[in-house]
Amino acid sequence: MEKKKITIACDHAGYDLKIELKKQIIDMGFEVLDCGTNSKDSVDYPDFAKLAVNNILENKSEVAVLICGSGIGMSMTANRYKGIRAALCKSIEDAKLARAHNNANILTLPGRQIDVDEAKNCFKIFINTSFDGGRHKKRVEKID
Repeated sequence: MEKKKITIACDHAGYDLKIELKKQIIDMGFEVLDCGTNSKDSVDYPDFAKLAVNNILENKSEVAVLICGSGIGMSMTANRYKGIRAALCKSIEDAKLARAHNNANILTLPGRQIDVDEAKNCFKIFINTSFDGGRHKKRVEKID
């Protein structure tokens, strides 16, 4: 059976957290599609958000993790695309609700505002929570 693929991307401010999360994602048995960046050299976050979004839109992966300093820029960029529901999460409760109520397909994390353990827990909750559907389904459909 083929491993589920998770896309991950960051800018320079999210690089350290990306490295830590990438290890965890692999340890959890997923294949990682890493869209960069690959250093702490200053880059423009929209370039990397677009690469990750394209992986979802082209069905290369179902979900992605985006990381920048605040998480806001990556989230805003990703949400410009139809079918993308990027959720900025700073807690496990945010991550759970993003999946359960909003059917988020991108977890966006604030690299400068969250510690590594909380980010790892957010990913675990995000990837293991299913969309509740029901009353939430019609609301999510209205997004697009």
